[in-house]
Amino acid sequence: MPKPCVLIIDDDEAIRSATTSFLNRHGYDAIAVADGKSGINATKDREFDVAIIDLFMPGMDGLETTKAIRKLKPLMPVIAVSGFMFGGNCPEMPNFQAMAAEAGSTAILYKPFPPIDLLQAIQNVMRAKLASTG
Repeated sequence: MPKPCVLIIDDDEAIRSATTSFLNRHGYDAIAVADGKSGINATKDREFDVAIIDLFMPGMDGLETTKAIRKLKPLMPVIAVSGFMFGGNCPEMPNFQAMAAEAGSTAILYKPFPPIDLLQAIQNVMRAKLASTG
C-alpha cells in the first residue's frame, strides 16, 4: 500500500525541513516547497492526499495558494498553518480563520503546534475526505 503523500508549502526552511522529516518518519511521503507558485506546480505534477499551507508567505500568500489549488484539486484537503493568532480581542484585525475557511482550508493549526496535532489533523482531514467520497 503506498504511503499517503503530503505537500508542505511554507517559506520557512526550518519548518519545511522539520515537518518533512517528521512526517517521513511517521509513514508519510512528504514533499516540501518554499512558495505558493511551486506548490501549485507540484499539484499539477503529482497527486497529494493533503496539503499543509502556511497562510503568511511573501509573494503569493497561503489564501491565494489555497484558492488556486482548490481550482486544480477541489477534493484535496488543505490544512492552513500560521504563527499569527486568528481572531482574538482586536476588532480591527481581519478574521484570518474565516478567510482561510472561505479559501477552502479544511483545518487550521496555529504555530507553534505539537507535532502530534499535525498528525491528528492529517488523519482527520483524510478520514473526512474518504467519508465524503464514499
